[in-house]
Amino acid sequence: MRETPAADRIAAARGASYAACVHRDPALLAPGRFVDSDHPAVRAFAAEVTAGATSDEDKAARLFRAVRERLRYDPYTVSANPDDYVASTLLTRDRAYCIPKAVLLCAAARAAGIPARLGFADVKNHLASEKLRAAMNTDLFVFHGYVELWIDGAPRKASPAFNAALCARFGVPPLELEPGKDALLQAFDGAGRRYMEYMRERGLFTDLPLDEILRAFAETYGRRTATVPDDGDDAFR
Repeated sequence: MRETPAADRIAAARGASYAACVHRDPALLAPGRFVDSDHPAVRAFAAEVTAGATSDEDKAARLFRAVRERLRYDPYTVSANPDDYVASTLLTRDRAYCIPKAVLLCAAARAAGIPARLGFADVKNHLASEKLRAAMNTDLFVFHGYVELWIDGAPRKASPAFNAALCARFGVPPLELEPGKDALLQAFDGAGRRYMEYMRERGLFTDLPLDEILRAFAETYGRRTATVPDDGDDAFR
């Protein structure tokens, strides 16, 4: 569900700050069709990862790293099947692209008591592999997924897409969720070359807007999904 929420209206009407209202919105802790944070598998995953954590900051950092590494980034896994985007189902997989990984992080955060919602933006990936660029006929990735986590009453943007091994292959350090900072994809690689460029914000959502995403894929890539035959792109192995 897109955020045009009651929290915003309350803030305007009462003069309260945006943050003070949004992070208390119960929708940011509630389960959804895709963000099924109440599923036993998701709850167990979140509990295992955050065991021993002493703060929400610590919990969020652990969950971010766990999702980043649990599912290897693979852009050839794009699917039009809704089942492939359910957080509890993703725990049975070993690879995914940015959107499912964001769904899993969002669900795990909610299961750990951290308010969270999905965010999307169109990005240019200047270091995508030649095979992937040729298959997509562009370096524009529409609806790149990230998560807005509310930690100590403040929003933090986190993109768990690229696992550490993939980052090493492309010459960038893996992202970490550090205190007081966002963890969005790096603008430059280790050699100072342009790496990732955020072009357009698509909005914040309490659950996955899959139909809207698939329409955008069709408009951008000329087919219902961005799925292309996996012909052995070594960049993502």
